[in-house]
Amino acid sequence: MEKKLRVGIIGCGGIANGKHMPNISKIPEAEMVAFCDIILERAEKAKADYGSPEAKVYSDYKELLKDSTIDVVHVCTPNRSHSFITIDALEAGKNVMCEKPMAKTVEEARAMVEAAKRTGKKLTIGYQGRQRPECQYLKRACENGDLGEIYFAKAHAIRRRAVPTWGVFLNEYEQGGGPLIDIGTHALDLTLWFMDNYEPKMVVGKTFKKLSDQTETANAWGDWDPEKFTTEDSAFGFVVMKNGAVISLESSWALNTLDVRESQSTLCGTKAGADMVGGLRINGVKYGKQYTETPDFAAGGGAFYDGVSATPEYFEQRRWYDAVLHDTEVYVKPEQAFVVTQILSAIYESNKTGKPVFFD
Repeated sequence: MEKKLRVGIIGCGGIANGKHMPNISKIPEAEMVAFCDIILERAEKAKADYGSPEAKVYSDYKELLKDSTIDVVHVCTPNRSHSFITIDALEAGKNVMCEKPMAKTVEEARAMVEAAKRTGKKLTIGYQGRQRPECQYLKRACENGDLGEIYFAKAHAIRRRAVPTWGVFLNEYEQGGGPLIDIGTHALDLTLWFMDNYEPKMVVGKTFKKLSDQTETANAWGDWDPEKFTTEDSAFGFVVMKNGAVISLESSWALNTLDVRESQSTLCGTKAGADMVGGLRINGVKYGKQYTETPDFAAGGGAFYDGVSATPEYFEQRRWYDAVLHDTEVYVKPEQAFVVTQILSAIYESNKTGKPVFFD
């Protein structure tokens, strides 16, 4: 077998353990040889669980980057450090998968795109939602023109009471925001990707912090600490694209609603529409009659790929490592992720100024 790609993990917390490392371990062409965390015990545990026999641990990511034998780095740290760690890794000659969102600010995200171009190394962002079977199907339908011109869309990221109380999720300084930048980012990425439209013209938005001071919250992960809840608890935006299409974006960790939908899109086109209520539904008119199609994703196309359970998180890694191995285009392009950050940042800015944000 050819030499394996040598992988370094920077940040050995929840997202590294929950998504990245378990699925990298299923890629036969990759081996995890370096682990870094500011809490060294986390890096030690990650090495014990996923590392090669000679794997090294670090508490300073810059020391890890000095290892010239490392081919790929995964950045799994809080949002505040995504940009500078990613840029340092690219300039150290590593290919980088950075967990979503790309960065806290537009300036940071732009610098990441420029660093990837400057170094010639590959950069991708962890939007695994694209790999879900219903999203793959709907993307093909959009590419085939089945929906016609998509001129109105909704990006849904609504939880009723599911505030993540662990890690730094509630820390505005570390994360740059709450549900908008955490889960709204997935819904927006999907919606822009389906539409294949990355040219926003104007954004207006509003964020709210209306429920974060409550107690006895009935939260899915236990009561949050109001003192530590420094982000918004819900946020909403409206985007006008340069071609005239519009997108409504809704996000919440806590909202008094029963219309709970996360990482979903609603698309309205000239030929047909689609949503993901109870599974993918495609609607339209045919032969003078209204119709609704509900593709069956349980039939055929087994849940295994190369003998591995084929989850979206696995396919994310499989496609990423294929791009690195064969020097092909990454599935989630940094330029696409940049536009997601651009729109999210504009919603936060519009909330602060009370005015729309216009793009050149």
